[in-house]
Amino acid sequence: MAEKNLYDVAYELESAMREHEDYTKLKELYDQVNQDEVSKKLFDNFRNMQMELQQKQMTGQQITEEEAQTAQQQVELVQQHEVISQLMQQEQRMSQVIQDINKIVTRPLEDLYGSPEEDAEQ
Repeated sequence: MAEKNLYDVAYELESAMREHEDYTKLKELYDQVNQDEVSKKLFDNFRNMQMELQQKQMTGQQITEEEAQTAQQQVELVQQHEVISQLMQQEQRMSQVIQDINKIVTRPLEDLYGSPEEDAEQ
C-alpha cells in the first residue's frame, strides 16, 4: 500500500472545509456584517475588545471591574444584532467542527502516549 502524503490529505481537508455548509454559512454571514458599516464597526469593536481582554489574561494581568462591565455591555449589544448574533453562533459551530477534527487527527498520538485526561486521572 502506497504511503499517503499527509500534506496532500491536509490540503484536501482544507478544500472540504471551504466547501462545507458550516463554512459557507459562516462566510455568508461574515460578508453580510462587513457590507453594513454600522454592523462592521460594532463587530470590529467587539472583536478588538475580546482580543485585548484575552491578551491581558494571557499575560497574567487582572481584568478590571470596568473592563468586565464594558465587555458585558458589548456582548449584549452584539447579541441584539441579529446577523452578528447568527455569525457568532456559526463561529461556535465551526469552532466545534475544528475541535472535533483536531481530536481525530491527534488520536494516533493519544493512542501512543495517552491523552491528557488519562494523565490527570493517574
